[in-house]
Amino acid sequence: MRRTVFAIGFAIMLALGSTVANAADGKSALDRVGERGELRVCSTGDYLPFTKRDPGTGRWSGMDIELAGDMAHRLGVRLRLVPSTWKDLTADVRSGKCDLAMGGVSITLDRAKEAFFSDPYLRDGKTPITRCPDAGKYGTLEQIDRPGVRVVVNPGGTNESFAREHLGKATIVPHADNNTIFDEILAGRADLMITDAAETRWQHKQHPQLCPVHPDKPFTFSEKAYLTPRGDVVFQEWVNQWLHLVRGDGTFDRIAKPWIG
Repeated sequence: MRRTVFAIGFAIMLALGSTVANAADGKSALDRVGERGELRVCSTGDYLPFTKRDPGTGRWSGMDIELAGDMAHRLGVRLRLVPSTWKDLTADVRSGKCDLAMGGVSITLDRAKEAFFSDPYLRDGKTPITRCPDAGKYGTLEQIDRPGVRVVVNPGGTNESFAREHLGKATIVPHADNNTIFDEILAGRADLMITDAAETRWQHKQHPQLCPVHPDKPFTFSEKAYLTPRGDVVFQEWVNQWLHLVRGDGTFDRIAKPWIG
């Protein structure tokens, strides 16, 4: 019992110490957001239905972008969206470039080493998407991992990690712009992509020529959540309470329905 109590106390001390270490003034991001009058949200802007930034106009859209607006409204501050990349997203939160990251961020143990996660808001998993006539050819990893099969990936995220971990014979084709990555399949320069089921459903709506492969039974289990600074329990708890309330009062479903059905 003493060891258990000591371990819990030690964990709390570490969390508190990390909170102070993350801010020179020792304040929570929740306090700094209020003082600043601005909520800074990092997002990649390349992952519909969650986040999109139009490269020409700079206009943002997506389910999580709208939810970020609701979060800022309930905090009584303005929203500032900060462009980031999948490679830099966690580092941007940890460095204080933004207060949290939103936009279809999957919970991973590697990310959890560097930052905190909110409660999950969506269950998801990796599944293939391909041209509809080929949907029957890529139902299993064994069917995909063959010489001559070209799998397109966006560098730096969980899609690339999954492909490199599970594919040794297929050709992995990096494509830096996630906003145009599905055009590579449509143009025949790639055979398929393995990505989150939510994204495959959205892309099928935009491009009926592309079909998700068993999105209801993906290869993996994963969950989406919001990324908050490591050690900042105060802000993490506020985000969780906000998420609980918007799910309970209908706001979440109202915002999410046009994007994920």
